[in-house]
Amino acid sequence: MNVLTEALSQWNWYLDGWIIVAGILCSVATALLGNFLVLRKMSMLGDAITHAILPGLAAAFFISESRSSLPMFVGAVIAGILTALFTEWIRGFGKVDEGASMGVVFTSLFALGLVMIVQAADHVDLDPGCVLYGAIELTPLDTVLINGWEIPRVVVVLSIVLLINLLFVVCFLKELKLSSFDPALATTTGFNATLIHYTLMTLVAITAVASFETVGNILVVAMFVVPPAAAYMLTDQLGRMIVLSVILAIIAAVTGHISAITVPHWFGYGSTSTAGMMAVTAGLLFVLAALFGPRHGILIVFIRRQFLAWKILAEDIIALMYRIEERDPDRKPDARYLREILFSRALPTSLLLRFLTSRGQITGTNGYYRLTETGRDQARQLVRSHRLWEHYLVEHAGMSAETIHRQAERLEHFTDRQLREKLNEDTIETDQDPHGSPIPPEDQTP
Repeated sequence: MNVLTEALSQWNWYLDGWIIVAGILCSVATALLGNFLVLRKMSMLGDAITHAILPGLAAAFFISESRSSLPMFVGAVIAGILTALFTEWIRGFGKVDEGASMGVVFTSLFALGLVMIVQAADHVDLDPGCVLYGAIELTPLDTVLINGWEIPRVVVVLSIVLLINLLFVVCFLKELKLSSFDPALATTTGFNATLIHYTLMTLVAITAVASFETVGNILVVAMFVVPPAAAYMLTDQLGRMIVLSVILAIIAAVTGHISAITVPHWFGYGSTSTAGMMAVTAGLLFVLAALFGPRHGILIVFIRRQFLAWKILAEDIIALMYRIEERDPDRKPDARYLREILFSRALPTSLLLRFLTSRGQITGTNGYYRLTETGRDQARQLVRSHRLWEHYLVEHAGMSAETIHRQAERLEHFTDRQLREKLNEDTIETDQDPHGSPIPPEDQTP
């Protein structure tokens, strides 16, 4: 705690504040477009562009004979746009998937850029560390004067890019949604899905290049993919997915910088790369979404399936006890006998017997169990559902009586009264199932 307090005491709102603002602008701008890259299965396009802009940088240096920001930015944007265009052209012309076309384009352009740099401009300073994780910590040092305010140049550039991306997503959300899920239908409805696609690719290239100088390759790729992917784990609605991806991107940017200046102190080190920690934080947010997402979370799905399995086993227990009563009304089965018939494990069976007892569906005496009226009524409905399905499968699906038990056993747990009435109407004879067992009535006659 003292280490954390000491680290935060060194917080400088001018320096750290602008760093966080730059990180938020970059993260949100990339996350907005990243949603549609994830949906189109083009998540790694941002990575391809950040590798393929090297020949654009070299060409800009040759033409301008300087390393000033504007020519370099224009050259990189042109190279990024060409990467997106070539990727789509190879995918369509060569009939290959997006991943293969991206691999061909960005490796070829990256190699070309290396050749250009090494052969003709080897004196240009390219710091590999800067290429990987950028120089977001230097954001407050390069400023421009706007209405008397000194604002970091990167913040101005990223603000413009974010505004353009936001306007594009808001104005063309319907077109983006339709062209992402069904391009053919989008074209038939009257607008050009290809134009929307290439516009998206162009904005991806511009956003990647604008962010690349500040945050480097790692964070650009991470924010194009991770917040949208995490949002995708949390919702199935596109609008909510976009909003969630933006929120997650902001959280990753803020907590990433705070972690970069505090976490290393816990282990006796100085601060670490802000861009790298932002990417790490985004990854942790994705892990949480993947584990605890309400619909697709691994743990949530596991728990939901486990509860379903227990619910089905509980229903199987009372349905089996009902069938036992049919054959021998005086017999009371014990837990071992029920396990042997149902092929269930001892622990879940014992727990469910206690649960059914607490619910008043069965009663137990000296380890032997019997249905109560409440349990018998529910069990009768399950058995009725099972035998109606067996009758229906034989009569309407043409299945043999020897093969229908397993299918009916699955369907009985998801059959309500309305469906049972429909099955009863659609079958000719509902007094007995195909095996000769009586089909219980819907309601117990007094």
